[in-house]
Amino acid sequence: MKNAYFITGTDTEVGKTYATVAFMHYVKQQGKTVIGMKPVAAGCTLHDGKLKNDDALALQKHASIQVDYDLINPYAYLKPVSPHIAGADNPVNVARVGQVFHSLQSLADVVLVEGAGGWYAPINNQQAISDLAHALALPVIMVVAIRLGCINHARLTYQAIRASGLACAGWVANCTDPAMLNRDDNIATIARLIDAPLLGVLPYQPQADFDFLARQLLLS
Repeated sequence: MKNAYFITGTDTEVGKTYATVAFMHYVKQQGKTVIGMKPVAAGCTLHDGKLKNDDALALQKHASIQVDYDLINPYAYLKPVSPHIAGADNPVNVARVGQVFHSLQSLADVVLVEGAGGWYAPINNQQAISDLAHALALPVIMVVAIRLGCINHARLTYQAIRASGLACAGWVANCTDPAMLNRDDNIATIARLIDAPLLGVLPYQPQADFDFLARQLLLS
């Protein structure tokens, strides 16, 4: 197992945090320590006078080692809009994110970095999530929400990851729609069309059991 991965999704609201926490439990089941990082989060609320994001709080909660929130989520924005808009007065500095990431690497066996939105979501006026992943030079795990349109979204995102020069370590099928027609056929089609391993299928759960979900994953 490598010591860090970047987790992206085929769109926003595809279950990146859901999958990241499942992978965190997977790492812990392998007897290793893990920290999750969400460098950029838009859509935060005040907690004791500090902006915090629910997804980043989930990563903090499920980590093997408790660290300050500011290390988990160095850029926390109030408005639930694209980060380059939400953070216009405090744009993401990719170099700073890299410094925080390397400090987390010194604390745990594995660090999982969760992106914001999709692969090309802007994080400032010049750079996107893809640039952040490239700066960190991490292999990428792609989360695919299994719903209508998922085949097209998965293929486009996978091609974009490959075009960036980064390795795609694999992809996860996240079954977000319990009424999805031909769900297994869609997953099989993506697996046939994408030259990256399927790391696991996360079934739909109204209440997540992350220890169970972790057992659906396999990360070499």
